[in-house]
Amino acid sequence: MSTTSVMRKQLFINGEWRDSASGQTLEVVNPATEEVVATVASAEQRDVDAAVAAARAALDGPWGKLSARERGRLMWKIGDKLMEKADEIARLETLHNGKPIFESRQVELPAAAECFQYYAGWADKIHGETIPVKGNYLTYTLREPVGVVAAIVPWNFPLVLTSWKVAPALACGNTVIIKPASQTPLTALALAEIAQEVGIPPGVINVITGPGSTVGQMIVEHAGIDKIAFTGDTSTGKQIMRGSAETLKQITLELGGKSPNIVFPDADIEAAVRGATTGIFYGKGEVCAAGSRLLVDKSIKDEFIDKVAARAKKMVPGDPMDPKTRLGAISSKKQLENDLRYIEIAKKEGATLVAGGSRADIGTGKGYFLQPTVFAGVTPEMTIAREEIFGPVLAAIEFADVEEAIARANNSNYGLAAAVWTRDIKKAHYVARKLQAGTVWINTYNVYDTAAPFGGYKQSGFGREMSMHALEHYTQVKTVWVDLNQ
Repeated sequence: MSTTSVMRKQLFINGEWRDSASGQTLEVVNPATEEVVATVASAEQRDVDAAVAAARAALDGPWGKLSARERGRLMWKIGDKLMEKADEIARLETLHNGKPIFESRQVELPAAAECFQYYAGWADKIHGETIPVKGNYLTYTLREPVGVVAAIVPWNFPLVLTSWKVAPALACGNTVIIKPASQTPLTALALAEIAQEVGIPPGVINVITGPGSTVGQMIVEHAGIDKIAFTGDTSTGKQIMRGSAETLKQITLELGGKSPNIVFPDADIEAAVRGATTGIFYGKGEVCAAGSRLLVDKSIKDEFIDKVAARAKKMVPGDPMDPKTRLGAISSKKQLENDLRYIEIAKKEGATLVAGGSRADIGTGKGYFLQPTVFAGVTPEMTIAREEIFGPVLAAIEFADVEEAIARANNSNYGLAAAVWTRDIKKAHYVARKLQAGTVWINTYNVYDTAAPFGGYKQSGFGREMSMHALEHYTQVKTVWVDLNQ
């Protein structure tokens, strides 16, 4: 797993690679080896100003003058190029995040490419409408770009979540400033290279790297940015709302989750066990929609939790670069420490540890690895039942009947996703309607498609990513009245 050379990466502004104005850099660490794999530029205010100016000039210039169909052609090329370079970019994704190369190459790269090509098809289909109004007027609407969009992206799915924001923004004619997480900037920079290769005009896509606490705040407060699309934790989302108030930016927020995965006694038990395992351990549990609360009918809870725990014990963390690995490294030392802290809190509050619970060693003595962890006997008031851990830690909670399952599922500040496992189709649809969540899976978990909207209720945020519904957040409507009176 050892890496021998350290990459050096610059900012991408106005189609050019440049050092930050201050010359400062930050290190990117491979969480599987604890080695520095790259140094990237750490931007300051002058760099943010330059990126905004470049994005505005492109919006008013070459990008704004390009036909919608030609925008779509260029976006389709981005998707093609992502797949041409899939092996290389997947390696970067695994290198800075620690996820298995299988996930990066076989799941996330195709999803990112598909996103660009889905929205490429939308580019020339975004249009206004004529409205029959009283009086002798021709009244019609125009759908116009919002302007300069800032995409602030977290570290758990760096490339996919960037594509969810950049692709619809470009389809609608906006220009973009990407601010990747400081831990995982490499694939956003790779996307910039691809944009340059396929002929995206300078200034349309800019990538600014640096700490969120400083660079992110500069973006939030910048008067030249018209919209922010953010994915991340709820507390940061609240800060962005406060910081954007002065300039009244448009905002979409996809925030945290504590998603309930509900298993009724009439479910296909083996399928539900697999779904519960996938729901919490895919992506090391570093997934906004992770099924971190397993709600199980009390009549089957012991058998069911035993089966989930048995599967968890067989999931052994391994070298993320090994194609056979299915559980990689926790993305950072800070996140590993956070996960371990929650595990200790759960023990102190009386939850029963039935699998995992400790740091894992894959034989190198290095890396931020954690055993997949399952707690039984969790009650709704316990910390691990209420707070987002963002790691491979499952809290199993029992319920007595359908109404208690719904009540316990909805007893959360979050509302990003949920799942229902049952063979009773009426019950499935009844519960799905009652759940306060932006996505509800029935007899499956963690299924996504670019054509299906994704977003949250309550403190999981607002707005939708993917699908036609995302386009609403990247356009603004203008009404035009024409007097036809003689």
